[in-house]
Amino acid sequence: MKVEQKGHTVTIKDTQGDLVSFRLKLTHEYKTFQKHNIIVDIRPHKVLSIAEIDSFLPLSKTHKKSKKSFIIVTSELDFNAVSHKLAVVRSLQEAHDIIEMEEIERDLGF
Repeated sequence: MKVEQKGHTVTIKDTQGDLVSFRLKLTHEYKTFQKHNIIVDIRPHKVLSIAEIDSFLPLSKTHKKSKKSFIIVTSELDFNAVSHKLAVVRSLQEAHDIIEMEEIERDLGF
């Protein structure tokens, strides 16, 4: 797991190659990142099922309750099949753009 902090956002990249272990480690170390917006970069995984992506949903819900963004970045997926409650994008730039928009929405009280 590689962690990079930039301002109010933390990008967490899976370096192990095992999505289940990565998700468990991320959940276990969540308190370390809970005060930041989180980008989960799982682009190295070329074959992902919808269930594997949806397995991040409980963590995403918890994080969004604390008024922070939780974005998943992956390039190989049918984005229409993913739960609408998850923010899933293709690139890190898109993830940063969504966080910026969500920050503005929160500042405006939405």
